[in-house]
Amino acid sequence: MRDSDRARPAGRAAARDAFEHVRRRYFALSRGMRRLIFAVVLIVSVVAAVLTGGSFFTALVTTVLLLGFAELTLRYPRAAATVLVVVAWSCAVVVTGNYLQPHSALPTLYLLLGLVVGVAAHLIRWVTPWVSTVAALGAAAMVALAVATFSSGIALWAAYGVAAAVLAYRLIQAGQARGRLSASAVSAAPSGERARDGAGDREHHERAAPPPISVDEALGELESMIGLEPVKEQVRSIAASIEASRLRAEAGYSTEPPMRHFVFAGPPGTGKTSVARTVAKIFYAFGLLETPYVVEASRADLVGEFLGATAIKTNELVDRALGGVLFIDEAYGLINSAEGQPDRFGAEAVQTLLKRAEDDRDRLIVILAGYDKEMTAFLASNPGLSSRFSTRVRFPSYSPAELVRIVELLRSRRGERLSPDAPGVLLGLFDDLHRRGLVDELGNARFARSLVETAAQARDVRVVGAGGAPQREDLVTTTTADLTKAFNELTARFSGFQARPSLEDALADLDSMAGLEPVKRQVRAIAAQLRVARMREEQGLPAPPQMRHFVFIGPPGTGKTTVARVLGRVFSALGLLSRPDVVEASRADLVGQHLGATAIKTNELVDRALGGVLFVDEAYSLVNSGYQGGDAFGAEAVQTLLKRAEDDRDRLVIILAGYAADMERFFASNSGLASRFDQRIVFPSYRPAELTEIATLLASRAGDRFDDAARRDLGEVFAWVCAEGLIDDLGNGRFARSLFERAALGRDVRLAGRGGTASTAELTTITSEDVRAAVDELAER
Repeated sequence: MRDSDRARPAGRAAARDAFEHVRRRYFALSRGMRRLIFAVVLIVSVVAAVLTGGSFFTALVTTVLLLGFAELTLRYPRAAATVLVVVAWSCAVVVTGNYLQPHSALPTLYLLLGLVVGVAAHLIRWVTPWVSTVAALGAAAMVALAVATFSSGIALWAAYGVAAAVLAYRLIQAGQARGRLSASAVSAAPSGERARDGAGDREHHERAAPPPISVDEALGELESMIGLEPVKEQVRSIAASIEASRLRAEAGYSTEPPMRHFVFAGPPGTGKTSVARTVAKIFYAFGLLETPYVVEASRADLVGEFLGATAIKTNELVDRALGGVLFIDEAYGLINSAEGQPDRFGAEAVQTLLKRAEDDRDRLIVILAGYDKEMTAFLASNPGLSSRFSTRVRFPSYSPAELVRIVELLRSRRGERLSPDAPGVLLGLFDDLHRRGLVDELGNARFARSLVETAAQARDVRVVGAGGAPQREDLVTTTTADLTKAFNELTARFSGFQARPSLEDALADLDSMAGLEPVKRQVRAIAAQLRVARMREEQGLPAPPQMRHFVFIGPPGTGKTTVARVLGRVFSALGLLSRPDVVEASRADLVGQHLGATAIKTNELVDRALGGVLFVDEAYSLVNSGYQGGDAFGAEAVQTLLKRAEDDRDRLVIILAGYAADMERFFASNSGLASRFDQRIVFPSYRPAELTEIATLLASRAGDRFDDAARRDLGEVFAWVCAEGLIDDLGNGRFARSLFERAALGRDVRLAGRGGTASTAELTTITSEDVRAAVDELAER
């Protein structure tokens, strides 16, 4: 975009801001002072006219009309502009009256058309009335001149019809503008100044001068917010810096205007937009901004549909925000590099925004907002971003107690109240969310608002469903049951929220497993250590770092995946993980088809497992020494996995599993593996008695049983394969499962081939014949 193209809207904004400055100065005068000024101007004008030989009456009338128009312009600028348009129309009608049958009623009807259009244009809100008047009368004039060549009467009615059509079109545009404003308005905004498309915002600017705001009022609004203590402290220090700069200027020292641009980083629902409004009011109160208004935007408001259009769109957005604050939410969305391709549209928007942030830094504050991690990557993508947006404000998550206060505040604003025991229950629910690490994902204060609204709905259903005439207090009192129902309903929609398992249930499942006594003892020791560390933290005592990542070493079929699920439930029961889910993976789930794709694939897998357990089976296959020149793909996956294991250690448990010899070679390939995965659990092979117990347990769960002879045969088979050293190759517990399934299938075939009916005992009993047939079938394989 050329500089001259951009200077035109900027020049109009400067003229408008100068006019607003004059209006503020004029209305700051008392009514008596304004009347005195008008009287002095009137007397001076009349005296000057008389002294120069002019007409007293003409000077008096002309001065009164000009003073009245000046008052109208300062008080209602749009009405004054419309009056000018109607006067111009009337003059044109008078001048061309000779061509419009001067002795007929046509000139009068044309004059009436101007008045009617001007009044109608002011009845259409949300669009500029003088523009509507110009459009309607201009179209009417063109049509009237074209039709008057063959019929003056038809020309008059055609002019009226065209003017009515133009006004109808402007009415449709007004409805669209109002819809856009309503869609982008924030319900919490006290004066409705937010407008993403800028039309409603400018309507507000032109309708009334900004209200006077003191620095104390702006800071008081900040202090009234719940929580956000680090943010409040940083904003207070910014205000103190501005005040110090003002004092230095008053003392005669040279100083630059303390304008700056900001980065607001933090999770959703933590008040970034509200604090942006407060910052705008602080800078406005100090006289550094012309208005206290905030124009909010996102990627869609800056990026065009084709290259070149983005710069135009971004410049227009900045022009609308001049004099105030431009707040860009989820600013990291401007750099959206998909599949390794650069985002040229977003880069164009960033470059245009950086130039305007520098060129208009004396008249504009730009705030870039988004999540902490994404904003860090966004700022690192362009050196100009870090240099021009050097002031970073980090927003913390709300604590459980602060969320309770937010709920109580929202309730009081709705004219409702909580039952006496509700705050305590709320605190417990929010504390559970906080320990699970789900507060940010649920939206902090936004979740609190949703909880208030859903609980109110549950209360209404309860009160109406009870029948009869409810008491007045029942209509406005939300009980513990209402809050719990609403909480469960909202969290049930969230995939990461599940009923928290108990530690006793998790360990009971571990004990129900056959064999694995060394593993059981080690897992119980881990659970005890984690539980004591949790108790020490709750009492404010120092606690050693908690183990988070594990190595499961052992032959196949020894319950490694099952024990991983138990560990997930243990961590979840102690509040160390948000859910007990286990995401299982192998090399194919981590390694991509080309360099660079592996890191993306591994990160996506870790992201899916966050909050739970990532179980990587046969992890040693990530380093395949058989590749000529080394396994670059596997090494990339390992490096990415190690980084995420460290970065997300508070939200993730990673378990690497595999055979002993292979895992030793795997750990020797990278020194970082041994340091981050230092907790090893060795799974022994199953013994014959344990394999028999597994087969019996599987049969019991299926509603079957082995008879005595079949149990003896099972013991003999398992003893033989263990003595021959074949059990690991056969898969330990998997071999016991296969043997049971084949024996059950053989029983079913035997009973079906016999014909007739079978007793319940026959249908549920596996005999020695069935076991032997299953062994023969597996041996043939």
